[in-house]
Amino acid sequence: MKSLLLIPLLALAGCATLGDGSPPVDVKGADVTRKAMDNGDTIEEYRVGGTLRMVKVTPSRGAPFYMYDRDGDGRMDSDKDGTKPVYWKLYSW
Repeated sequence: MKSLLLIPLLALAGCATLGDGSPPVDVKGADVTRKAMDNGDTIEEYRVGGTLRMVKVTPSRGAPFYMYDRDGDGRMDSDKDGTKPVYWKLYSW
């Protein structure tokens, strides 16, 4: 019986993560600067009109993660306590 309740819950969780795959900030026409670090990581900076809007970090091991500037002030967003949240792309198809 518990497994019957778990299946719809998992299906709902999968639907909640659906999106069009585009970042939450507008980076169309952005100038992309790629930097290769000594440890094998790659950093891509997306600038629109000279303002930094998104950073994509691809570690040498592991999944890429993203940081965004949603309000356009040129600084990456931070939480109330000052930490900068990072985002991972969980699913794609």
